Parts: sequence; C-alpha cells; structure tokens
Amino acid sequence: MTVAVLTSGGDAPGMNSAVRAVVFLAASRGVPVVGVERGYQGLLDRRFRPLTREVAGGLAPLPEVSVHGNLGGSMLGSARCKPFYTPEGRAQAAKNIADFDGLVVIGGNGSLAGAHALAKEHGVRLVGVPASIDHDIGCTNTAIGVDSALNTIVGACDRISDTARAHRRAFVVEVMGRRSGYLCMAAAVATAADAALFREAGRSEDELVENLANLVRRSFSGDREKQRVLILKAEGVEVPCTRLVRRVQEHIGDELEAMGASIRATVLGHLVRGGPPTYQDRAVGGRFGAVALTSLLAGKTDVMTAWSPPVAGGEATVDRHVELFGLGEVLDETERLLDGSSPVTQARVKAMARMAGVLAL
Repeated sequence: MTVAVLTSGGDAPGMNSAVRAVVFLAASRGVPVVGVERGYQGLLDRRFRPLTREVAGGLAPLPEVSVHGNLGGSMLGSARCKPFYTPEGRAQAAKNIADFDGLVVIGGNGSLAGAHALAKEHGVRLVGVPASIDHDIGCTNTAIGVDSALNTIVGACDRISDTARAHRRAFVVEVMGRRSGYLCMAAAVATAADAALFREAGRSEDELVENLANLVRRSFSGDREKQRVLILKAEGVEVPCTRLVRRVQEHIGDELEAMGASIRATVLGHLVRGGPPTYQDRAVGGRFGAVALTSLLAGKTDVMTAWSPPVAGGEATVDRHVELFGLGEVLDETERLLDGSSPVTQARVKAMARMAGVLAL
C-alpha cells in the first residue's frame, strides 16, 4: 500500500505539521508516502516525490519532513489549477494516481470540493484535512492556520497601537477574510479594538463612513484622553481601506486636526499567512494528519477531519477531539456558513453586535 499527500489552495501555517504526521505514522506502519508537489497541478503533471525511504528494519521519513514540520508555508507547494475544474482534468488526475492506494488532501474550500469530485466521479479513496486561515470551512471548530493567523494579526495590531498612541492616531487595519469575517471579529476582541468591520454585517459604504467618523470623533473629543483608535476591517468588506480613511478624513478632517489627531490605513495582506505555526496549529495539524492516515488505512473515503465540531452528525475517531464528516455535508455547511444561513455564522454576528458598545468604550 502507498499513500499520497498534497497541499492545495492558500498556504496555512500548520500544513507541514499535518504532512509530517501523515508521513511519520505511515512510516511506523510500513506504508510508503509520496508527496504531490504543487497541489492538483502536480497530480496532472505527475510531480511526485517520495517522503519515506527504506532503512534497516522498515521505513523512515526523509529528514526534510521533520525539518519542515515546524515551518510555515508548504513544503510541497501549492498552485491554482484551472484544468482540474474540468471533468477531463479530474479524469487525468485520477488516472495519474491510480497506483496509489489513498490520498490525503490538505486545503480549503476549493481543495475539498476537488477532493469530493475525485471521490465521487472516479472512486479515488481520500480523506480531506481542513486548512484555511479564514476559518471558512463548515463542520469544524477550527482549521489549520487559523490560530497562527490570529496571533500574527494580534502582534501586528499591538505594534500599530504603540505607534498610534505616540501620535494620537486612529488606524483602520485590513486583515484577510474574503468571505468570512472571523479573523476580523476574533482579533478585534483580542486586541481591544474600537470596532470591527466585516462583510456579514451587511453595512453600506455610507453607513461605514458615517459610523467610523462618529466613532473617531467621539473617541478623541471631550475628556476621554484617548490616544489610539483601532478599527479592524475584513477584506470581504469591499470598500478599500484607503478609501474609507479618505472619506472619513473628508468628513471630520478639520475636527481631527483641531484635536491634534489623525487617521491612517494599513493593509496586513499576506503577512497574515506567513511565519511558523503556533503550538495550536502544530498540534491540530498533527492530530488531523494522524486521523487522516488512520482513516485511510481503515478504508474510509470522501470524508474530512473536523475539530470539536459545532454541528452534530460526525463519526468518532481514535482522537476524541477529531470526528469525520462526509465531504458533501462539509461543502453544504460551508456554503451555509458563507451565505449567513448557518447558525454558526448567525451566532458570530450576534455576538459581535452585543460587543459593539463595549469595544467602542
């Protein structure tokens, strides 16, 4: 038996920890592991390389697997693959991995959708592992990369707050989260931000500008002695950070100048993706990888590992915190999560609404 593993979609700190767990556990059970380079594109191009080697007494992981397990990014690489979106592309990919007995797919929504299609259309035996810093995958309480991204955002906002207090400034800081505002919401609470702007709230540009102008004016006026205002914005709010700041400046620029205050914009961008994984992402990634490999060896397919699921219906595994959900169910719940109909999303938005008055104090 030989198992293949790939990482796909946006990189997330902890992906390498999941790969390491798959390789180490497989080697301990005498199962060779092959890495697929550059995601689904690598399946089409047959870019395979061994991650285990024969040694006296059995198999051992290649040294690079251990080293990269503590690093961010992806040791196997990732890439967009438009041909894989077509039935012909998936058929070719399935043909290229016919010699393997199982596949572990580590990635986000699109990657898991591709895995589901491979399993349904061509009977490929596979297990998915959720990896997305945006925390936008259904049926799981976290995904690989979420905790590392939040720690990076918190650290950056702490530094921005230092310079903001030195100059009596307001900062609008944009963080990642194209269709999910989770990073913005969670980081706003952790950094004691004054406001959080996220797509799920459904505010218009004019509402955002008016609310921000009032917030900044109130924060810097009177006897509050406030020296810093921090506003977090998810990238899913389509109004650019710089445009928001410019429009607020147009509204209250003279007032800010009279108060000795100012407002700036900062976009963290891909900084949020990088860096070594935190303890939590190494642990979650490792436990996901171990359960994925164990499940494959037990004959499971077309399923995803999920951490302490917020929804019922999962299948228990050897890890009491990890359950298995069918990929079809995961993709359905993911869509509900992103269109706002999931109770999970609704609970997040309601919680932030309750916090709005507290954050602005």
